[in-house]
Amino acid sequence: MRTPPKQTSGTNVWLYCLFVLALSFFTYVFHYQYPANPFWDEPYHIASAEKYLSGVFFMEQHPPLGKLLIAAGEYLVDGNDDDRRFIVSDYATNIPEDFNFAGHRLFPTLLGWLTAPVLFWIFLLFTRNSVMSALLSFLYVFDNAQIVHSRGAMVDSPLTFFGFLTLLLLLLVMRTDKKDLRMLGVLSLLAGLSFGAVMTTKLVGLVFILVFVWALWSLRASAPRMLTFVLCSLVGFVFVFVSVWHTHFSLGKAVQPTLSNEGYYQSSEAGKAHIQAGTSGSWSAFPTMLLDAMGYVSHYNKGVPRLDLCKENENGSPSFFWPIGAKTINYRWATDGSGFTRYLYLVPNPIGWMLGFAAVLLSSAFLLSSWLLGSKINLVHKNEMLMLLALYWGYMIAVSQLGRVMYLYHYFIPLNLSFLLVGLVLLNIMKIGKHTVTENSRVTLTVILCFAVFFSYQLYRPLSYYQPISDEQVEDRALLPLWELRCASCKRTNSIVVPKS
Repeated sequence: MRTPPKQTSGTNVWLYCLFVLALSFFTYVFHYQYPANPFWDEPYHIASAEKYLSGVFFMEQHPPLGKLLIAAGEYLVDGNDDDRRFIVSDYATNIPEDFNFAGHRLFPTLLGWLTAPVLFWIFLLFTRNSVMSALLSFLYVFDNAQIVHSRGAMVDSPLTFFGFLTLLLLLLVMRTDKKDLRMLGVLSLLAGLSFGAVMTTKLVGLVFILVFVWALWSLRASAPRMLTFVLCSLVGFVFVFVSVWHTHFSLGKAVQPTLSNEGYYQSSEAGKAHIQAGTSGSWSAFPTMLLDAMGYVSHYNKGVPRLDLCKENENGSPSFFWPIGAKTINYRWATDGSGFTRYLYLVPNPIGWMLGFAAVLLSSAFLLSSWLLGSKINLVHKNEMLMLLALYWGYMIAVSQLGRVMYLYHYFIPLNLSFLLVGLVLLNIMKIGKHTVTENSRVTLTVILCFAVFFSYQLYRPLSYYQPISDEQVEDRALLPLWELRCASCKRTNSIVVPKS
């Protein structure tokens, strides 16, 4: 099997990593507290964070870690004098104009930012080329949709960070020296810790279990290595999973009667008894409290509406629309009557998303060709390509089976997997027409593609940073009708269904 060229000697890998880190700081972090207004799910998560800070018991559809991080950010920044104003409900209404969002948005923003160097290192494992890896990181660094969503007090950027950190660590596990059990153990422990963070942030992260199965299969020739991997990763996972849930139960001891079921939500009688006795954080109560929390997820999702594309205000979209960027979501808008409007719009970088989906299709074609033609086609990193495709399609098939409404940002995990596939596809392009693709020409091609991503980001930048833009300029950026990207005063249209008035 062909392998990519070795890393150029003397190249300062860390310098390129710092370049990616600095570049993504200005797209993901800089001035992240603006606008000082809530958008999308922030009112839910801010209300949950205040319950943690005030010691109030509550239940929620997502596991605790994302909301604990939001609360931790507010605890560290301490930007608001009163952290009890929203504990009376599960949704923060009437947020005052002087409310400080810097703390609540801190960790989602930081983890959105730190995902960039994680992806850089994964690209580097594949390409062994620092320049190419830094350029391929542009796909994430300049993705408008992930930028705007990561800068809010929401849980998707922590999920993305921990998910791809898990993937990076497991790729390193599969590359460890066969005799180095100590390094294998350390990396396996870290992968288990990271996956524990995934599964205590959002349940859709379960798809990364496929990488553990893949890693275990790659170690099958050595029983000691398999045993080391299983034990160390399991210890790491259990430690995080138990610690996060125990923290959640320990913080929630007070009952707020204005909340669901007089503040007890769907707690069992045994769970209520622990809460009333103040023992919800005890280890003896842990199994009962955990079962109640898991039961609430099923209860909550039964009440979530199904997708209805005919609804005038429907923001959801079917999963088969996501690869083309549909449907975009207007998170927030404000106008001052000057003819210009400010938007926070969940809209993709069309060049980046197009490249990602093209890479999914091309890599699928490459693998199919290699199976049909056998040794006539040798692919670089064939196993990794197959693994990423299994993750991509596994996730897409799984979410397509869910009955509840889903949104474009649920595509972020497969989107970033498609970005990684862009790198693998570029490594496997050997000819363009009659021209042989050399290492230098491959880098040149990457430069062209990634600067196209940058210019596309600039085009949609006003919609990502709440900058004034005219109605005509918004309409001009509606690349596809299915995006339903429109100005605030424009009527909704759909080329497939007729929206109800």
